[in-house]
Amino acid sequence: MPQTNRENGVSPARLAPAEVQANFSDLHPAYDEHEALVAADRCYFCHDAPCMTACPTSIDIPLFIRQIATGTPEAAAKTILNQNILGGMCARVCPTETLCEEVCVREIAEGKPVEIGRLQRYATDTLMAKGVHPFVRAPETGKQIAVVGAGPAGLACAHRLAMLGHNVVVFEARAKGGGLNEFGIAAYKSTNDFAQKELDWLLAIGGIDIRYDQALGQSITLDGLQSDFDAVFLGMGLTAVNALRLEGEDKDNVSAAVDFIADLRQADDLAALPVGRRVVVIGGGMTAIDAGVQAKLLGAEDVTIVYRRGQEAMAASKFEQDLARQKGVRLICNATPVGIEGNGSLSAVTLAYTETRDGKLETLDETFTLPADQLFKAIGQKLGETPDLLALDGGKIAVDDAQKTNLAKVWAGGDCASGGDDLTVTAVAEGRDAAMDIHATLTGAS
Repeated sequence: MPQTNRENGVSPARLAPAEVQANFSDLHPAYDEHEALVAADRCYFCHDAPCMTACPTSIDIPLFIRQIATGTPEAAAKTILNQNILGGMCARVCPTETLCEEVCVREIAEGKPVEIGRLQRYATDTLMAKGVHPFVRAPETGKQIAVVGAGPAGLACAHRLAMLGHNVVVFEARAKGGGLNEFGIAAYKSTNDFAQKELDWLLAIGGIDIRYDQALGQSITLDGLQSDFDAVFLGMGLTAVNALRLEGEDKDNVSAAVDFIADLRQADDLAALPVGRRVVVIGGGMTAIDAGVQAKLLGAEDVTIVYRRGQEAMAASKFEQDLARQKGVRLICNATPVGIEGNGSLSAVTLAYTETRDGKLETLDETFTLPADQLFKAIGQKLGETPDLLALDGGKIAVDDAQKTNLAKVWAGGDCASGGDDLTVTAVAEGRDAAMDIHATLTGAS
């Protein structure tokens, strides 16, 4: 058994490479053919299936499961991808336990749902392994649309527009596409560089040109895009991180959880990534869980996630909370940071207990201190700078039911837009629906 690196502070190589590799293996291993057939056989193929209603992209779940059960997984994949072109990634990262699987009749009757997510992965992986793109482009319309952001919303919008015969130019601020699918989810949820493989597969439809290192407000402007293109879709996500607003927040080893996760996703050697012995994560959402669990899997000895409200209010699903505990991560609720200690580098975090009174969160006088040599902030992200004339709603781009903004020829969707949950599957639905409205607007189609 390899010895853990017990060096204080933030240090690489806390675990042997083989142990790290095992820790970051696929969270939900793929079904083989027999397993998929057995799992599919559990489906009741409900009429007016509640699972389909619970899916933000409205995939016909009973149909695709029946197609798997009859030995036609490629047909099942097309059923999925017709509604959700990123169905492969959503099968891996979608919180199915709070969406389709939560309302599954098997779950309600037996406490064990049909494993819809894993069946979806089986179907889409089977099709993608054949190198086949199931859709072809309609005749070219001569229209050109700009998409800002190569994340889930932007890619879903671009693919649907290309399929409808339009030409699409995607402007991506980073040097790599995929958005949160590439940079923002735990490495054990998407292994073997799947996000890039899915991106390359999606682009096989043709008609989509991605231009990297092109950030809105820097390399490109909204005015310029409106002038040069027939329509514009904004799907650039949330690019700024909320601050704790505490003295000492600028100390060494205090950073955003999203940056830690992005570094993990881009690392060639996970075992070489530095991590603290005592890690504290502030937040209660999926990002906090992903950061805390991965710190533990890299060899941190003591990882604590601190959330300011009660556990029932955490944005992370019960499955994710249970996963954190199973991996040895401690959850402390009803506490909030009030001090960041250390001389230069972080040494401890001081927290105060909280209480909800008459619906309002109050910070109490009683405090406690957690030793820490690494602190991750996971208290939410916000929109970066936007053009002055673009209307906002709750800090996000205001859109109507068709994802249209207040500006002529401009639509928006995904995390940067108001309305939906901050989920990959919701972003895909909004990108797809915006594309359909753009198409109808440009062509007069009903």
